[in-house]
Amino acid sequence: MAPLTVEIWSDVVCPWCYVGKRRFEKALAGFEHRDDVEVVWRSFELDPNAPAEREHSGAEHLAAKYGMSVEQAERTNAQMTELAASEGLEYHLDRTRGGNSFDAHRLIQLAKDQGVQDEMKERLMRAYFTEGSPIGDAETLVKLALDVGIDPTPLKDDGYADAVRADEELAARIGIRGVPYFVLGRRYGVSGAQPSELLLEALEKAWDAA
Repeated sequence: MAPLTVEIWSDVVCPWCYVGKRRFEKALAGFEHRDDVEVVWRSFELDPNAPAEREHSGAEHLAAKYGMSVEQAERTNAQMTELAASEGLEYHLDRTRGGNSFDAHRLIQLAKDQGVQDEMKERLMRAYFTEGSPIGDAETLVKLALDVGIDPTPLKDDGYADAVRADEELAARIGIRGVPYFVLGRRYGVSGAQPSELLLEALEKAWDAA
């Protein structure tokens, strides 16, 4: 039987996407046919018009985006940090340096061709949420690429930009408006960072359908 392909649309600056990654990994670990599942990370930008690096703090940006006070945003971030910790993730949202994620997505596309896409996705998210690295900074991305053994040279001259846009156009056709979003075997879609038990059920259903 052909492997079951699971496509996951997410953004490296999305806190729920990192939680969703961990929950999916837990679901996959408990899936009987996990060795026959191919995971493909698809590109999705929450804010395509973001500057390379934001001038404001994460809490200030969150407050402006959702019309809340900075204090409310800080409480929201604290709750998100606690939830992430329950999944084994270390968030420092007060130190995140938000910015445009397009080049990070190009790097993930390059990593797919190199067979280390999941490792690259993980390294980028840890750099952003745990280490406070500026995700839109070219030098930072070069360092992170080297961390997982990738030569980032192919990214020059907008390399892999078309692959990023193709993923985003496909998301639009499917109707994906928020991330994370899981598409299993092009048959089933799961929206949001659902509990691992639900993701495991989705894996089993997609496998049986295939």
